[in-house]
Amino acid sequence: MLAIFRKLPKQFPFPPPLLCSQRAPTRRRLLPLRLLMASPTAGDAPLAAPAPAADATDAALAAAAAVPDPDAEFGFQRPELGKEKLAGTVGFHERHVFLCYKGPEVWPSHVEAAESDRLPRLLAAAIKARKPNLKKTTKLTICEGEDGTESSNGDVLIFPDMIRYKGLTHFDVDNFVEEVLVKDTEWLPGSPEAISSSYVFVCSHGSRDKRCGVCGPALIKRFKEDINGLGLDGQVAVSACSHVGGHKYAGNVIIFRSDDKGDVTGHWYGYVVPDDVPVLLHKHIGQGEIVDHLWRGQMGLSEEQQKQALELRNMTNGAKESLEENGTDGASCNPPATGGGCCQGNGGFTCCQTDLPKEKQDKSVAAEQNQKENDKESGASGKKGHTKTCSMPTWFETWERADTYAALAVVAAAASVFVAFRIYKNLN
Repeated sequence: MLAIFRKLPKQFPFPPPLLCSQRAPTRRRLLPLRLLMASPTAGDAPLAAPAPAADATDAALAAAAAVPDPDAEFGFQRPELGKEKLAGTVGFHERHVFLCYKGPEVWPSHVEAAESDRLPRLLAAAIKARKPNLKKTTKLTICEGEDGTESSNGDVLIFPDMIRYKGLTHFDVDNFVEEVLVKDTEWLPGSPEAISSSYVFVCSHGSRDKRCGVCGPALIKRFKEDINGLGLDGQVAVSACSHVGGHKYAGNVIIFRSDDKGDVTGHWYGYVVPDDVPVLLHKHIGQGEIVDHLWRGQMGLSEEQQKQALELRNMTNGAKESLEENGTDGASCNPPATGGGCCQGNGGFTCCQTDLPKEKQDKSVAAEQNQKENDKESGASGKKGHTKTCSMPTWFETWERADTYAALAVVAAAASVFVAFRIYKNLN
């Protein structure tokens, strides 16, 4: 038997049971041991002291510095800001439709194609399908919408028509596109509301491009602050909008404004920074003047026409500066002492400016349209017979004198012929 049991460990290699003195130390028994190991004994080197708090602060600052600054990389401090020419970067379109739908924080990269957003997807698909039948080239953009506000989800803004349709649903999309955009009639389920405010749309589609996601909200905040400070609430509306093309030109701003004649034009601006907001409010919305160095283009003009329009304005501005340097501008006029004189211009413009093209006054139309207006207005001026007190006559005043002299010459010649005929008849 003893021989058998002696062989068992070889077949079944069980470890022999440990005695109490050989068992692993428990937590209680390890605690004094740890404390004993932590305390230095005589002759041992002292333990390293814990790192001071300042080192942790420096480490945190270094980690924060390693994170890229969104403004420096994507915002108004990015290196490529203002590097490219802007004029002629707007695709040709004659009508701009804005669908109010949710907000930029939930817009997907391509909101018009998202399966979860049926209304934008169906409206975009319907416009695309009916494109050959549309009387006007139409562009669709999503703008911010919130239920219970002036721009609720499903509202549609149409420019330059300056109308709003309320409460469009995905069930009504086909009928809406057919009646309003194809036939140019009213959509019977809803009645169009006329809108008269100036509208500012700022691309804030961050899920599409980070540059607009950084620049857009900052510009909207500045617009709202300045509008409130200038007392323009109710006169100027600002809204975030989706992708409009040319994210590299962020901040991208579109302004729709009705001029004194009631004509509405949509102007696109790029590389807009917060400090440009007061200029756009004052010059473009307040005075109807285009801010050329930020101007991308205009609704209704082709890309080539946009470039030509900018060149024409530059030539006009250069001619005006030349006249001012030579002292032949409106300042050389001698206006009457009392009000009502011809030099009592509005907004800095006077009738005494010398041969400045009419394009300077109306910058929202193409060069060809401006030329036609010049011809009409020059003819109207000839009929009214304005008298001016400028030291140098304008070009149409010279024409009026020449025309008068020619008319007098014709009358005199006719009279001479008549007298000669009467004398000849009497002699016979």
